[in-house]
Amino acid sequence: TAEDVSAGMALFLQELLLPQPLSFPGLALAAALLLAVLCLRSLRTRRPGEPPLIKGWLPYLGEALKLQKDPLGFMKTLQKQHGDTFTVLLGGKYITFILDPFQYQLVMKSHKLSFRVFTNKLLKKAFSIEKLATNDDMNDDLHGCYHLLRGTALDILTENMMQNLKQVFELQLLKTTTWNTAYLLTFCSSVIFEVTFTTIYGQSLAGNRRKFITELRDDFLKFDDKFPYLISDIPIELLGNVKSIRKKLIKLLTSEHLAKTQGWSEVVQMRQDILEKYYTLEDFEIGAHHLGFLWASVTNTIPTMFWAMYYLLQHPEAMAVLRDEIDHLLQSTGQKKGSGFPIHLTREQLDSLVYLESTVLEVLRLCSFSSIIRFVQEDLTLHSETQDYCLRKGDLVAIFPPAIHYDPEVFEAPEEFRFDRFVEDGKKKTAFFKNGKKLKYYLLPFGFGASKCPGRFLAIVEVKQLLVILLTYFDLEIIDDKPMEANYSRLLFGIQHPASDVLFRYKVKS
Repeated sequence: TAEDVSAGMALFLQELLLPQPLSFPGLALAAALLLAVLCLRSLRTRRPGEPPLIKGWLPYLGEALKLQKDPLGFMKTLQKQHGDTFTVLLGGKYITFILDPFQYQLVMKSHKLSFRVFTNKLLKKAFSIEKLATNDDMNDDLHGCYHLLRGTALDILTENMMQNLKQVFELQLLKTTTWNTAYLLTFCSSVIFEVTFTTIYGQSLAGNRRKFITELRDDFLKFDDKFPYLISDIPIELLGNVKSIRKKLIKLLTSEHLAKTQGWSEVVQMRQDILEKYYTLEDFEIGAHHLGFLWASVTNTIPTMFWAMYYLLQHPEAMAVLRDEIDHLLQSTGQKKGSGFPIHLTREQLDSLVYLESTVLEVLRLCSFSSIIRFVQEDLTLHSETQDYCLRKGDLVAIFPPAIHYDPEVFEAPEEFRFDRFVEDGKKKTAFFKNGKKLKYYLLPFGFGASKCPGRFLAIVEVKQLLVILLTYFDLEIIDDKPMEANYSRLLFGIQHPASDVLFRYKVKS
């Protein structure tokens, strides 16, 4: 079977990776085994009742290259040819896509479609977290921490985050009375990482805090850059030095080293208490859990902030409206812009800025190419209003939100950035329609149901806070006035990074 050949191939790859001379017969055998695996995985045929099957002509890869080249165009083509439900071979995985927004609930309701199985496999590949796959109690306990990312706990995090933002800008940027030039993605990465880390993990007690946070950030970004490959079937030994970088990061986030930071958030303290129930205090895997949590807190916030800034710099009329909205709020709350950062906005006040929120939502609509993915635990039949579909055990099922995000029937001129798209009559707009019917799900950058991103509120608050500070205290101009494209290497997983960085300049308002 393909699994037997895969196992043999894995053992042989281990031999290949040893520092010893390789004979030509050995290379030939490895190539033959690899070809066998690729071909066997591509021999599948469509069974009665199953969705249309698109395998492409490339063994194993299937249609992965076409999807990455033009995700939206490719999916729309398949939709025209095969309807709203079809199965595609992508990198050795058979994924059934459901594009009809009125059928999304089928995925959420079926108990035979597992989010946990899918994510546990990813956590093992990406962060070397092993125990979650065999311990449902720990899964449940850690999931129970997420209430500390909402409500009163979120208010506390919001307050702490604002203080950390003030510290970053007062120390580094308020000296910028003349124009300073920077790369936008680099700028956003630096600020978001430091503010997020200090908000959830506190300040390092080490002698040189600046050196600690800089080295941690630089290693984290190198690790994050390889993330799309880490979750693939490529052995980590073939990914350069990412294994040693991951080990270094995990070590810095073990219990021993985190004890040297002061000001843990409630959610981190609760997670640590739970982890100590299932591991010894010295266990290295505790650090792997913290790396996963830090990654989830940062990785999508950075590109979201980049695109928000990029679109605003490209649309000064939008920036003017947001500045006016912020100024009105400050005046209504009796706050004045002075030297330093005297302003203070609560989460409730931030949420009242409807044009600011609409801008963030519009960025998420345009730039999120994540999918909502489930693992098929056993053969099953999905019963939809139009047709029933048989799904095969071991496959994946996915909802592809960009299909609705870029639907011109739902969003007029969907390719355009419209900062006020989610505002109507001065209030938040939540009514969007397709086929004359109101959509329950029209914007899904964070997933839905039990798997909905628990940190979404904190991420949006952070982007809003940073935008408020930049728009209130700084003059901002773009230098590289060029159209930016997304890099789809993270396709199906989160906000896409830009294909290149862009220069901008900033200075403190006089």
